[in-house]
Amino acid sequence: MFERIIMEDNTREIQYCFPNNNLSCIREVKPEVEYIILYILNVSLSVFTVFLNLLVIISISHFKKLHTPTNLLILSLAVADLIVGLIVIPLMGIRFIESCWYFGEAFCLVFSFLVFTVVQASLGNLVFISVDRYIAVTDPLRYTVRVTNNKVIFCLIINWLSSTTYSVIIFCDALFYPETQDRCYGECTVTFKYEYAITDLIVTLVAPCSVIMSLYVKIFCVAKYQAKFVNSVTGASRSQRKAAKTLGIVVVVYFMCWIPYYIVILLEGYQSTESVEFNITCWIVYINSCMNPLIYALFYRWFRISAKHILTLKIFKPSSEYLNLFPEEN
Repeated sequence: MFERIIMEDNTREIQYCFPNNNLSCIREVKPEVEYIILYILNVSLSVFTVFLNLLVIISISHFKKLHTPTNLLILSLAVADLIVGLIVIPLMGIRFIESCWYFGEAFCLVFSFLVFTVVQASLGNLVFISVDRYIAVTDPLRYTVRVTNNKVIFCLIINWLSSTTYSVIIFCDALFYPETQDRCYGECTVTFKYEYAITDLIVTLVAPCSVIMSLYVKIFCVAKYQAKFVNSVTGASRSQRKAAKTLGIVVVVYFMCWIPYYIVILLEGYQSTESVEFNITCWIVYINSCMNPLIYALFYRWFRISAKHILTLKIFKPSSEYLNLFPEEN
């Protein structure tokens, strides 16, 4: 009897992701209450992220007054965040909660590739946003000539294509030589060569951070100079500086969410994906995808007005796309 109890306890403690597969990973068993709480949090974060970014996407797409170069960049960033909320957060949540990957080896690689591409595209969007704000603040008279919707659309296409190409290069071994990935069945991790890891660190953190920060230092120096020495500042100039400040906050929040992740990666290595620190920093990164719409809601009155019209279904009224979202201009 005593031996039977010991055997039952052992079967509870050790479970496998795929019991019928000899190469299966071990499944971590959690208390039922913990499962419920984690799934509620995961679903809530996913729905919240999708909902907020859909508001941004619908607002900019629907209302004609929001069809500006800067807002097109914001739209592209919202699309990347929407993908995170719609695909990345739910699947990574299941993987974290169940400690198993149930969606197959092939989809694991496709999923990892998608995550990588979205991250690169988001960084590219932030770089273009910084350049846009730099031109708007330092050369406001020629801004409308130098920065147009067509030029921004071209830059966004290049950004997404470059992100995809870079991801293919980084994932070359994993995509075309999957046998090089040493992992048990039910695990979804991708290991990189050391030189790829260093290259990725430079491309995805050091280089864009240096460019963005240097541009924003110049932006705020110019803005401070204008505020100090120009007595009659036009409404347009004030608007450009406010936009630069708001988008600067977006950039700072982005790097605040990503830097802890890269610190953990440097300390633990790209192959360590089970530590508490790694999982915490990953979820901080995912939370960043719902932060941008909240920043827009705090600082952009047009976003609050457009969101109100969307939620009350007033966008279905005739000519609603021509609504004036900037009543202070009248």
